Amino acid sequence: MTQRRREIGIRVALGSSSAKVVRLVLREAFVLVSAGLAAGRTGAVAMQGAIANEVYCVEPLDPVVLGLVMATLAAVSLLACVLPARRALRVDPMTVLEE
Repeated sequence: MTQRRREIGIRVALGSSSAKVVRLVLREAFVLVSAGLAAGRTGAVAMQGAIANEVYCVEPLDPVVLGLVMATLAAVSLLACVLPARRALRVDPMTVLEE
């Protein structure tokens, strides 16, 4: 979010609400997180044989385990995007625009 602080400062200076800015950041992050989760799921299916040799007492493509892992990764990823966006919203727009 440090790279986008200027953009967020401009949006806030032009009257965008905090909720709209956070929603914008989350929407963009959700697209990237979804692509990563889809790639991970595809990789898990492709590596099913290797995973079966390493994971004990769990099926390689157990839907409950896979779902929990994907949900945890999605939640952590989106939280990692929300916190910097909220921090950037607290910055004075004039300070950001002067840089």
